[in-house]
Formats: sequence, structure tokens, C-alpha cells
Amino acid sequence: MMEKRYEEYAYILDFLLHGRPGIHVSGRAGYRAGALVQLVGEGFFTLLEALVKEGVTLKPYDRVFVGKEAREEITYIIGRIGYDELTAAARNELPTVISKIVLNREKWFVQFFNTARAVTPRMHALELVPGIGKKYMWQVINERERKPFESFYDLQKRTELPNPVKLITKRVLEELEGDSKYRLFTRAQ
Repeated sequence: MMEKRYEEYAYILDFLLHGRPGIHVSGRAGYRAGALVQLVGEGFFTLLEALVKEGVTLKPYDRVFVGKEAREEITYIIGRIGYDELTAAARNELPTVISKIVLNREKWFVQFFNTARAVTPRMHALELVPGIGKKYMWQVINERERKPFESFYDLQKRTELPNPVKLITKRVLEELEGDSKYRLFTRAQ
């Protein structure tokens, strides 16, 4: 049996001081009690909603611990949410936060370019990244055979690939929005 893996850290997308509007048991609109945050995990880009400890104020781009042990800012992880459940503010912040995560995990993503394989007999994983067609795919494959890529800069310089951070960010967003049959960087919601 595979061990369940959870996000350890996440970035704040939106801070809702009075919770989120919802439908109360009585049928009237109400609010979930307490301050709430919408976050994106840095390991699997999991979209989460969580209750914030009383007296704590968080803002977009703050990095918080959401792992299993004692948390400083977060009381309780309510659960995973879908892209369509994000607030407008959270959706606006998401591309910037994803780019930040991609830059912080550069080594991991460069390794993806060094090791990506075919997904089907007719499609390579690299082609699933927006902006990478057959031409760039072969440039990446041929260059990595000569010498593995060491950084985004190295990848860009040797393959003339447009900004890899932007391309990966776009792919992650597509996966989170549910527009992708295959997942390269995210877990199914």
C-alpha cells in the first residue's frame, strides 16, 4: 500500500478574516466561523482551505507550515478544494504563487526536463508543457543526452526554449483548472 503523502508547506492565496459565505442550515446565507485561508501546497500544488489560529493575520504569499505536527498559524486543515471554489482574489494570486514555487523548486523541475519520458507512443511528457511542441521537445532531448541541464538558465540557453518558469506555471494552472487528461505536476483533487 502506498503511503499517503501530505503537503508540508503552503502559500497563502487569500485571507478571509470572517470566513467564507455559505448557506446556513436555516437556508439563509451565513459565514463559516473564524478566519479562513485558501492556500496552495508547495509540494503537489494542492489547493487547500484552512482555519487560522485566533489573532493571527496572514497575507498572500506568506509561507506557512501545514504538515501533521504542531502548526504555528493554522489551527485546522478543512480540506482540499477545487479551482472553482477559490475566491476571485485567490485565483488572481495563484499564477504568481505558482511561479514562486517553481523558482524555489528549480532543481526539481530541471530534473523533470532531464528525465521526462513518453506518455503514450505518440506523445512525450515534454509536449504536455504549453509552448513545447516537437521542435523544442527534440532540442531538449538531444541536449540532455549530451549533458543534463543544471538550471533553468542552462535549459533556456541550450534549447532556446521560452521562459521555462512561465511554461511550467501555465501547465500547473491547466492541471488545477481541470483542463488536463494527464497530470505532470499536480495531484488529482
